[in-house]
Amino acid sequence: MDKFDTFLSIFLIFIFSFVFLPIVYMILNPGDLSQLLDKEVIEAFKTTLLAGVVATSIALIFGIPTGYILARHEFTFKNFIEAVLDLPMAIPHSVVGIMILSFIYGVDFIKFIGEYIVDNFWGIVVVYLFVGIPFMINSIRDGFLSVDEEIEYVSRTLGASKLRTFFEISIPLIRNNIISGTILSFARGISEVGALLIIAYYPKTVPILIYERFMSFGLNASKPISVAMIVVSVVLFALFRMFGTTNRKDKRK
Repeated sequence: MDKFDTFLSIFLIFIFSFVFLPIVYMILNPGDLSQLLDKEVIEAFKTTLLAGVVATSIALIFGIPTGYILARHEFTFKNFIEAVLDLPMAIPHSVVGIMILSFIYGVDFIKFIGEYIVDNFWGIVVVYLFVGIPFMINSIRDGFLSVDEEIEYVSRTLGASKLRTFFEISIPLIRNNIISGTILSFARGISEVGALLIIAYYPKTVPILIYERFMSFGLNASKPISVAMIVVSVVLFALFRMFGTTNRKDKRK
């Protein structure tokens, strides 16, 4: 390694330390872990994980056909549609909550939905779906883009319908992209706080409970639950990296 590479390595070491050291310190100093056995904490984890599973399942149902259309077809306003579908990644979290709430109560014929959304389990699902769907769609679209269309064409020339080719050829070939998108969408959803503070403070999710305990009782009261969420995040990210690495290896073959 020459002097130039050594110089650049300083930047790598700094930014790695910036991200890594707080995580390690938090895990090594978790506080009173007995708090994790509190009924309120357990219920918050149940709510968070269940809402995450429901929202991610909905994202998957819509993400697969949407990703396929975006990968396989050119049409008017395609770039605009892709940009809009990516917007949830850029909109501030609190604005997401205000925006969804304003839409629900601003459009007369859907106002009734408000009672099923505000401070309700389904409000959590809606928020998770909104913030997580771009990750699902992008991962699946990239998967379909990596599949040679000739493979699908050969399947159809052998007598398979488009629908059968889609389910038996195309989807299995992007399995890892689907799994990666599912993990990212789920992880993004369960990390949400800002929008939930506005739409569905109750039933409490884990991030909401962490925020509440920090505001009410201080740093030490929020640390054990935060460590638990860090562990969940690390596991999800490890799974994502595993399937993402597999995707890259498959594309190089």
